[in-house]
Amino acid sequence: MIATTPQAPYWAVVFTAIFSGREEAEYFEMAEAMVRLAHGMPGFLGYESAQGEGGMEITVSYWESEDAIRAWKRHGDHIIAQKRGREAFYSAYTIRVARV
Repeated sequence: MIATTPQAPYWAVVFTAIFSGREEAEYFEMAEAMVRLAHGMPGFLGYESAQGEGGMEITVSYWESEDAIRAWKRHGDHIIAQKRGREAFYSAYTIRVARV
C-alpha cells in the first residue's frame, strides 16, 4: 500500500536491511508490533515496505517532524527491537533520514 502523506515538508526515515533468515517467527511478530506502535506515535504519517531477493527489504516511514522521529527512536519498545535486529534479524542495515 502506498502511504498518504501531506504536502511537503515532512520527513522520511528509510530503513534498508538484509534479513538474516534467523529467528523468522520472532522477527515477523516484532515487525508487526513495531508497525502497531508506530501508528500510535505522535507525528507518524504512514509507511511503505517492500522485500526483494536475497533478504533485502526497504521500509520508509513518514513523520511530521524530526522531534517525532527522535521520539520514535527513543521509545523503549523500539529500542528493544533495534537491539534484537542487530543481534539476530539483520546481517546488514542502514538508516537514512531526509526532509521531503
